[in-house]
Amino acid sequence: MPLLAHLEELRRRIICSVVAVLAGFLSCWSFADRIFGLMQQPIIQALRHHGLGGGLVYLNPTEPFNLYLDVTFVAGHLQPLHLCSINCGGLSLRVCIARKRYALPFLLSTVGLFIAGGLFGYKMVYPASLDFLIGYGQRFQPMITIGEYTKLFVTVTIGLGLIFGMPILVFFLALMRVITARWMWRNLRYSILAIFIIAAIVTPTADILNMCLFAAPMVALYAISMAVAWLVNSRRERGAGSI
Repeated sequence: MPLLAHLEELRRRIICSVVAVLAGFLSCWSFADRIFGLMQQPIIQALRHHGLGGGLVYLNPTEPFNLYLDVTFVAGHLQPLHLCSINCGGLSLRVCIARKRYALPFLLSTVGLFIAGGLFGYKMVYPASLDFLIGYGQRFQPMITIGEYTKLFVTVTIGLGLIFGMPILVFFLALMRVITARWMWRNLRYSILAIFIIAAIVTPTADILNMCLFAAPMVALYAISMAVAWLVNSRRERGAGSI
């Protein structure tokens, strides 16, 4: 394709993505209170587990309204419609996807892994982190603001959702011959070290248990990524041998 055609296609995809964001925002606005009700369930359960009453607080009159704007904006981004528009528009690079049959598995696996990572953070990692943090400061009266809580919630859940997309990234890197399964195996010890460093940075607590909760799925995903790279490399080698 000529350069102007690429620019025209990029413009069209950007417009589609903006429209998808606005559509997601408008469709989620009326459900903002319900969405935040689901978001605050982990902190409410953690407070009740330690015999503490109350809930989240705010320090500024505009904070609840800004909170609902942020929640609606994030939820609008995470709708399947917007994810599909991003995957089909921004990330389905023709250089990487040499055949059209890769497009649908790529789309389904990207969305599925992101949802799995978010659910893992929401159901396991985040509640365990809150339970540890509140239990550690049980002698004090908690006064957790809605803004700080939402930032922490989004960091954990969205961060794990992105981390769970590691096999997709490795697939494209292997498809472009940037990495191989053999290279990943040779650098396994350094990769595990990097995984634990990332887990120590991302985890909201300083204890080893929660860091391991972050690192364990990342190590498993690294092993799955090695298998993905091996499949891509072996298929390429078989294709080169048959020529």
